[in-house]
Amino acid sequence: MASTTHPVDEVPPLRQLAAFGLQHVLAMYAGAVAVPLIVGGAMRLPPEDLAYLITADLLICGIATLIQCVGVWRFGVRLPIMQGCTFAAVSPMVLIGTEGGGLPAIYGSVIVAGLAIMLLAPVFGRLLRFFPPLVTGTVILIIGLSLLPVAGNWAAGGVGAKDFGAPKNLALAAFVLLVVLGVQRFAPVFLSRVAVLIGIVVGLAVAVPFGFTDFGGVKEADWLGISTPFHFGAPTFEVSAIVSMLVVALVTMTETTGDLIAVGEMTDREVKPRSLADGLRADGFSTVLGGVFNTFPYTAYAQNVGLVGMTRVRSRWVVAAAGGILVLLGLLPKLGAVVAAIPAPVLGGAGLVMFGTVAASGLRTLARVDFQGNGNLTIVAVSVAVGMLPVGVPTAYEKFPDWFQTVMNSGISAGCLTAIVLNLLFNHLPAKAGSLPSLTSARAGAGEPTGPAPGSPRG
Repeated sequence: MASTTHPVDEVPPLRQLAAFGLQHVLAMYAGAVAVPLIVGGAMRLPPEDLAYLITADLLICGIATLIQCVGVWRFGVRLPIMQGCTFAAVSPMVLIGTEGGGLPAIYGSVIVAGLAIMLLAPVFGRLLRFFPPLVTGTVILIIGLSLLPVAGNWAAGGVGAKDFGAPKNLALAAFVLLVVLGVQRFAPVFLSRVAVLIGIVVGLAVAVPFGFTDFGGVKEADWLGISTPFHFGAPTFEVSAIVSMLVVALVTMTETTGDLIAVGEMTDREVKPRSLADGLRADGFSTVLGGVFNTFPYTAYAQNVGLVGMTRVRSRWVVAAAGGILVLLGLLPKLGAVVAAIPAPVLGGAGLVMFGTVAASGLRTLARVDFQGNGNLTIVAVSVAVGMLPVGVPTAYEKFPDWFQTVMNSGISAGCLTAIVLNLLFNHLPAKAGSLPSLTSARAGAGEPTGPAPGSPRG
């Protein structure tokens, strides 16, 4: 008798769980540690405090991932979703940390933002009808495109590297990319599913003799690191800090909604209003934990969405295993230092194919949309343009107020909001005179069932 277990709920054998899980950790590690490094660096924290921030971050990343994948009551979407610190919070947190009360003020605002996300989760759950394939495909495409510069920076050596753009860095990234593609194309099925892991391991093996990395930090790292609540002092609640972090909360909820819908598409398990609310509620709870345990706001990590699409491994238990590995890395700083020694070009080569996969998945979703005789092409065109503007021109909004920059400097939230508004404008408002013949196709493009067209589309 054939198994009726959905691929999302299947538990692979232990050795596959470990390999697939490690692959997810390596895909998100650089992004996960970047946030504490940037914020701590801007605040000129001593090295021991920076190390503490990183281990605390990894620990809560792991716990947040486990809650999201495994699920506890109404917390967790129960899909293969990796959690990590959101980059949308970096600028506001640097501002709060350097000018508005230091780390205690950051953590106070993070706790309030987490509680707000938990309260708003059911409201966002009811907004799913505004995410038809036209909008979700556009958002997934923007997620992939906005991640590609991250992979490009890694491939060139990492932002701030002295040899940024050196041919040897790009050659190593290209080598890793070729290994990933070769394994995926020619290796047996199991190995092709860990193509990214193999690419990173082979790339690291080549990088060490050529002097791309050194493991000096491993020797200095402690064996055991325990994060204690409010290590940097009791949180303080500054009004300006809380307001800016609430704006960040709305941005991360929008981004997470896009990521959850993307993973639902890739795994053939539709995200419904209740499960979306459960996923966002887990985000909020993890963000509160972040404020208590000396780290930052959490969100779904888009780079791992690409890995799910590329490997076609849909089990949530694989990502739960990755969460377990992150908890270990958070408790054992020496292990974390080993992973941190992987050179940026190695991650860049793997990132190019992963992030490109996210964009390609968006195109696949858009292939279901009808573009004939309606405004759907305009909706996609303008949304992608608005989403890519801060990616291509990072300083475009620097003369605008902070709250506006927080929303619009995230290409994902800017593009997502644009797609939702334009879809309502073109496909839900009463049609203009003379456009009745194209109404049915407009409804199909918006992801609504077609049928005899009434006088105007339903709202």
